[in-house]
Amino acid sequence: MKATMKALAVPLALLIVAEIVARLSSGGSDAVAPPSAVLLALVRAIADGSIAMATLDTLAMAFGGLFLGVAIGLVLGLLLGLVPFLNGALELSIEAIRPIPSVALLPIALLVFGFGFRMEMAIVAFSCIWPMLILTRSALAGIEPRLMEVSRALRLSMLDRIWKIILPAALPRITLAFRLAAGIALVVAVTVEIAANPFGLGYGILAAQQALRPDLMLAYLLWVGIVGYGFNWLFGVLQRHAGRAAMPEAR
Repeated sequence: MKATMKALAVPLALLIVAEIVARLSSGGSDAVAPPSAVLLALVRAIADGSIAMATLDTLAMAFGGLFLGVAIGLVLGLLLGLVPFLNGALELSIEAIRPIPSVALLPIALLVFGFGFRMEMAIVAFSCIWPMLILTRSALAGIEPRLMEVSRALRLSMLDRIWKIILPAALPRITLAFRLAAGIALVVAVTVEIAANPFGLGYGILAAQQALRPDLMLAYLLWVGIVGYGFNWLFGVLQRHAGRAAMPEAR
């Protein structure tokens, strides 16, 4: 309890200072609003359902792109980790493509998919491939060699080897990669909505800014932070459970 109070002390103090400064300043502002006004705007947006609809749009695209990108990254990571020749052949290509910012693909995605959910989902998926691919490949490289020797001695098929030996041993890093990819998915989804897609929380932020509603704009930003915190907490719990579940099998 004391630790929680200490953690909240600085944010609360900053909010109080911001409220006082905003109230004492003369005239309104098109960029900032008092915290009390932001909270009121958030309550109204929740009450009228607008922020709920925007959240559903954003989460649909974030989750859709997340699962698509994670699936592709997991398969590629397993292939590269199990086939050294393929890993060496694709290393240069992966390192050349991976640093490309996801938002830089907007012009191409717009040409291919046009405006809409498919375009946003494709960009989110691209951004989620890399953490899963890199950490899965790294996890396979760190598997205890004796486990692989046992699988060969038991004459397990490749599918059985992956399911019974490799995945349980690599599960903690795979779940970590999934947690990282989930955070990236939300960030990229909101960014794409601000830049090009007229849906979701990102578009809500943009529309509030264009309407000169700093209170509503900051309310949307606050809500994005709350959703992101919920994402991180949920996948953190899943990561801990997956790690405990994998330990007996990995041994």
